[in-house]
Amino acid sequence: MSRIGKLPIHVPAGVSVSQQGDLVTVKGPKGELSQKIDSRIKMTVEEGEIVFSRASEEREDRALHGLYRSLVNNMVVGVSEGYSKTLELVGVGYRVSNDGQVLELSLGYTHAIYLKLAKEIQVETKSERNKNPLIILNSCDKQLLGQVCSKIRSFRMPEPYKGKGIKFIGEEIRRKSGKVAGK
Repeated sequence: MSRIGKLPIHVPAGVSVSQQGDLVTVKGPKGELSQKIDSRIKMTVEEGEIVFSRASEEREDRALHGLYRSLVNNMVVGVSEGYSKTLELVGVGYRVSNDGQVLELSLGYTHAIYLKLAKEIQVETKSERNKNPLIILNSCDKQLLGQVCSKIRSFRMPEPYKGKGIKFIGEEIRRKSGKVAGK
């Protein structure tokens, strides 16, 4: 039995779960999300809990059992509490600002980078004197939020010598010493 797949998902108050064939829809105060589930995995909603079961003990069925339980759990948490990620820009002259859903990044290139974000993501930027600029992203969709953060981070990955780049708050960058004097 899958350790993750056999755990029931508690559905908090204000969240409704509906299933039509293979499509599961979760609605809550923060939004609405849908996920298609493989036909080999059975989902049942009973007394405020969601339980998953699988048809056989084949290797792929066991893997899908835990996968779909995690995906639906992320949907339930997302529509009830939401997810948030904070990115920090480390480097001299690195700036960020937003105009609605358009993020403008100045990362030391000859041009500014403009990124239009999906409507499901709320963005906020903070620029204080003598502090690194911050990008705060909120969404009910964990998967989409991770993809957007990865895309923003790919514009200027943190480098190991000076630590410059875009990093997550609390992330440790392994630093290298650089050249050591020869003689």
